[in-house]
Amino acid sequence: MYRYDEFDARIVKDRVEQFRGQVTRRLSGELLEDEFKPLRLQNGVYLQLHAYMLRVAIPYGQLNGAKLRRLAEVATKYDRGYGHFTTRQNIQYNWVALKDIPDALNDLAEVEMHAIQTSGNCIRNVTSDHFAGAAADEVMDPRPWCEIIRQWSTFHPEFAFLPRKFKFAVTAAAHDRAAIAVHDIGLRIVKRGEDVGFEVYAGGGQGRTPLLAALVNEFVPEAELLDYVEAIMRVYNRYGRRDNKYKARIKILVQELGPEEFTRQVEAEYAAQRRHEKIDLPQAEIDRIHAYFAPPAYDAEDGTEAFEAAKAAEPDFAQWAEVNLHPHKQAGHASVTVSLKPIGGAAGDATDRQMALVADLAERYAYDDIRVSHAQNLVLPHVPVKHLYAIWQALDAAGLATPNESLITDLIVCPGLDYCNLANARSIPIGQAVQEVFADPKYQREIGRLHINISGCINACGHHHVGHIGILGVDRKGEEFYQISLGGRADEKAAIGAIAGPALKGEDVPGAVKRIVDTYMALRTSPDELFIDTLERAGAEPFKEALYAAA
Repeated sequence: MYRYDEFDARIVKDRVEQFRGQVTRRLSGELLEDEFKPLRLQNGVYLQLHAYMLRVAIPYGQLNGAKLRRLAEVATKYDRGYGHFTTRQNIQYNWVALKDIPDALNDLAEVEMHAIQTSGNCIRNVTSDHFAGAAADEVMDPRPWCEIIRQWSTFHPEFAFLPRKFKFAVTAAAHDRAAIAVHDIGLRIVKRGEDVGFEVYAGGGQGRTPLLAALVNEFVPEAELLDYVEAIMRVYNRYGRRDNKYKARIKILVQELGPEEFTRQVEAEYAAQRRHEKIDLPQAEIDRIHAYFAPPAYDAEDGTEAFEAAKAAEPDFAQWAEVNLHPHKQAGHASVTVSLKPIGGAAGDATDRQMALVADLAERYAYDDIRVSHAQNLVLPHVPVKHLYAIWQALDAAGLATPNESLITDLIVCPGLDYCNLANARSIPIGQAVQEVFADPKYQREIGRLHINISGCINACGHHHVGHIGILGVDRKGEEFYQISLGGRADEKAAIGAIAGPALKGEDVPGAVKRIVDTYMALRTSPDELFIDTLERAGAEPFKEALYAAA
């Protein structure tokens, strides 16, 4: 994990005090809301339906016990005892009083956390694979490069006021768990012989016009990465549409120019960089950053026998282990998904006590390493198998052991109209109603891996475009309806889901999803054929017929 130096710490502390003065002026009436808005957005503060919302950065989803415990304390002191983890691997507090936000930010700064660049038209949080450093299928740990990009992009003067918000994602595995195809810039770390470099994708995004990123360069060497992405940023900053916010994202520029012409302009910009404009990124600095992410001193004790015995003795533990564990590159270890999707809960929400518990477990059993996944769960990436039963017992007692990682009840759900002033419809109750239909754990395992994503508006914070089944809330003359899409996916075979047909009333959505799933179960060639594979093989028509069939 990267540790702030004295310059990082000073910058964050100074920003807190600057914002404290701005909040004081707003509360006194010296600043009007329109004047305050650009200032609060630079500090991660939104004005939602009922209160201000504070979005705290968790760079590339990386936490440790001290950081997560402090997030829990902020929820206790300044909010209503919980936080909401997002698809950007960040956390949001929905009920913080404006007067308290500077104090909350000061508390966070003490553990090297902040809310800088979590909003506004700038480079936002750099996201990554939540199993980074632990996954057996990765070329290398991508987090050091996420950190390098974070340092380069923070307070970058040329890109502080872009045409629109801008998002990076980095992966180093063949199986994409970072959804790089739906980001403004997506990076995949690859090797050519002994040389490490990057596949560079640009122009992906969801929202009103969902588009997949185009491959801009098949191999950019490590030392040239920042220069190359700076060339992309300059082309976007120069030509991105500032006259229409709905067409301001880089995806529209890539679409309008075409990938070939966009790539030509990027290459021309890159070639035109003069020597004094190049970013000095020596190998020694790359190595220094990498050293912060060295793997832990893995426990050599083989706990497999005890682990297998515990599974044999406790069926609920065995069920959880089957679903919520991920293979680890180190023998005798596993990665654990801590589900924040209990049946009937709000996806991504965790109480202060739950956060504090996970912090304790990470420090005691899991090398003090915690991640936030873009699917709104927490992850303990490095766990000796001998500790898994003890971890499960603690999680189960705290309501954090739902065995549903990547199953149908592990929904991605935005806050929707319950909180967001941009939303057209509620998301949380729809997700809860769908969960209830598929609540039986055995039924979920029979269905297999199936991703349902729900958004309350076209901004797609719930990533509905890339859900195997996507659900979008829309407003029809003041009434909430829900549009269903089929066939989206966010992995290495990324696809945008296709709208199935007319929108449904909220009460009809759970039954419609059930009919879609029943159709899949009837059509699949075997239990090993996943929903998305059956859909791609059989086509959408039988699913559409089931979707709109009379209940």
